[in-house]
Amino acid sequence: MTTSVPAVETFRLGPHIASRIWTGLWQLSSPEWGTAKVSKIREAMARHVAMGYNGFDMADHYGSAEVLFGEFYRSSPYAEQIVAGTKWCVFKTVDPTRDVVFSAICERMERMKTRRVDLLQFHWQDYSDNRYLMALHHLADLKDEGYISALGLCNFDAIRTDEICTELGPGVVVSNQIQFSLIDTRALHGMSDVCQKHGLKLLTYGTLCGGFLSDKWLGKPEPQQYGGYDQTPSTRKYLDMIVKAWGSWDLFQTLLQVLRQIGDRHGRSISNIAMRWVLDHPFVGAVLIGARLGVSEHVDDNRLASGFRLTKHDLTSIDSVLDRSRGRTMIASIGDCGAEYR
Repeated sequence: MTTSVPAVETFRLGPHIASRIWTGLWQLSSPEWGTAKVSKIREAMARHVAMGYNGFDMADHYGSAEVLFGEFYRSSPYAEQIVAGTKWCVFKTVDPTRDVVFSAICERMERMKTRRVDLLQFHWQDYSDNRYLMALHHLADLKDEGYISALGLCNFDAIRTDEICTELGPGVVVSNQIQFSLIDTRALHGMSDVCQKHGLKLLTYGTLCGGFLSDKWLGKPEPQQYGGYDQTPSTRKYLDMIVKAWGSWDLFQTLLQVLRQIGDRHGRSISNIAMRWVLDHPFVGAVLIGARLGVSEHVDDNRLASGFRLTKHDLTSIDSVLDRSRGRTMIASIGDCGAEYR
């Protein structure tokens, strides 16, 4: 089957029109993912934007990601088209006064070479300290003052997301970034209802399980967790999730076989089908696909995740495998969205 190259799908995120496939820059946080020259990284960023992928996701703790993006953004002819999402992540106890919050936002703008933060995603580690509400009120004020264009959350569970959106009022928070994939379906148990209630969109990571949801792993034996293959922090993390939390490597191979059959019907790759399954959920705004810029990218293949929908027959085939896994009860075994980081 010959597949035409579709346009990249878009969605509204606050005041922005963003692509539904974002470039995740977390792989710039460590040389364990591989490294490239800064010039190649900039070229790769430009290539992504030129192809329609105008969303970039980074964070204050992703190594030099904000700085490298800022150098690209400052000289890019595509600057007005780009939606740059970053994070302020509070892992240790802080007193979130306005000065503290404002300082964190100013640091983001300075590193990214921007006049404002397009999307500021907030993470708070310790739920027992409910001063995250104080911090979010300050962030909402800074949004009103023009320092932030759109305000989002990162790895908040359904209960706190609902609490925050109710506290701040309609339309203040536009997104939550969480893990969501064929393997990790916790977002379907509570978070989806919160999104519908408050009009939120999810920005999802882990959608390809560190590359395991791809044709590369079809028919392959279970890898060793530490050694013997193209190993990254992501592959170690998601292999553990597949074989311990979700099911087994044999069942995972069955899932890949089903995805390959569906891909054959649509003229797509396994990764395209895995991404499409996530994107077909109405509460999902975009999937965040990690790119080892200048080292390993899949921009042409990722584009084919757009322009089609999975059929009822496709979904029934997928469900027949998922029903045999422990995915439906994962929320009980490891907790709600984001719990694995707490």
